[in-house]
Amino acid sequence: MINAAIVGLGRWGRTLVAAAEGSGKLRLTRAVVRDPGRHRDFAAAHRLEVAEELAPVLADPQIDAVVLATPHSLHCRQIIAAAAAGKAVFCEKPLCLEVADAERAIAACEEAGVVLGIGTDKRFFPAFQELLRLAKSGALGELLHLEAHFSNEVAGSFAGWRHDPAEAPAGGMTGTGVHMLDAMIALAGPVRRVQAQLLAKKPPPDPLDVISVLLEFESGASGTLSAVRSTPFYWRLHAFARYASAEALGRTELVLRRSGAETQRLTFAPVDSVRANLDAFADAVAGRAAYPIPTADMLAGVAAFAAIAAAVRG
Repeated sequence: MINAAIVGLGRWGRTLVAAAEGSGKLRLTRAVVRDPGRHRDFAAAHRLEVAEELAPVLADPQIDAVVLATPHSLHCRQIIAAAAAGKAVFCEKPLCLEVADAERAIAACEEAGVVLGIGTDKRFFPAFQELLRLAKSGALGELLHLEAHFSNEVAGSFAGWRHDPAEAPAGGMTGTGVHMLDAMIALAGPVRRVQAQLLAKKPPPDPLDVISVLLEFESGASGTLSAVRSTPFYWRLHAFARYASAEALGRTELVLRRSGAETQRLTFAPVDSVRANLDAFADAVAGRAAYPIPTADMLAGVAAFAAIAAAVRG
């Protein structure tokens, strides 16, 4: 069992706590928060020892790893501090807001020999897992184009800092679009060039904004990505090749189309993707398996994210 501390108990931090409670591989025993009183009841209900500072937790030899659910601008320094203390790090997405910070964070973990995990849990959707398998096995043929869309109205209920352009540039990119970037990079590799448009009709706390992105991958494939922050949950990723296409719809549905064949509609058993990601991280920390999201993909994701944010700013 990997003993871990969580930093941040906001909405998503609490989601991570709930997911970890169903894990037989990772156990959260401590929490670092700025206002312990605000989280006293939650911490007691989940048997978390609360601290106000990260340093004493990093010095605790009983802690094997740190889970970061903190503002994005803090990730780099917190990852570096955890790595220096010999702790594995699971960091919520985006890993960092700038490429240079991501490079520093990744290098710190590599130099310390600790595992770095990332909270792009949609990689663990069963439908996407099958889409990735088909693409990597060559069953679809050469990928020509990717279409991705992830919208989720819960983004309108996030904490105030998540609406700060300095912490969450490019509208829905940080809350939802970054998941799709990660999935697209898993399929087609790093992004070479982007064009982006952000249309904002209403400011937070109920942001009516839409981001649309055109991508060119180094592999030669093209892509489109869209995210709407204020609309019901919708997740779709469609990979097109010369003689086949595969479309993942949400967590469990996959539509497979092949030239000259009947369309196949596959349904998979649902899984808790957040817990699956934490379990994969725990397996890597314990040395049972490699973490399935390479740091090269994490860095490519930050590079594409930063390029989109820059394109939106003009």
